Amino acid sequence: MGFEVFDQRRTPMKGAPSVTIQKSGLISINSAAHALIDAPEVIEILFDPDRQVIAFRAAEISPRSYRLRVSSSSRQAQVAAVSFLGHYRIGHSTSRRYEPFVEEGMLCIDLQGPSTQVHGNRTKTVRPAVEEDREH
Repeated sequence: MGFEVFDQRRTPMKGAPSVTIQKSGLISINSAAHALIDAPEVIEILFDPDRQVIAFRAAEISPRSYRLRVSSSSRQAQVAAVSFLGHYRIGHSTSRRYEPFVEEGMLCIDLQGPSTQVHGNRTKTVRPAVEEDREH
């Protein structure tokens, strides 16, 4: 495998709206994306199977709505969407981040559009090489 040129546009800028479908089935909406639809506490999740677009819209509490959990530390809004993803056979074997757009007052992501595979924030600690290691 050869070298790849790093394209910073594939990595969201701090504060840029993003929506992540996590492999656990959680959908995370960062605060910038949540603000695009006036940061509702309750949403409905919609799907356009022809376009492969997921939409989130503000809603009243009902059997079809979901209450968002907003993290006090990251300010990300999250919703457990395993049933939704399974019903529409939307793959989530890897976590993927999408750049959302607003359409008809709904926050949308295009599953066929550009996305970035996301790896966890936890990284394995690697011990730096010391002189003794280099001699052997």
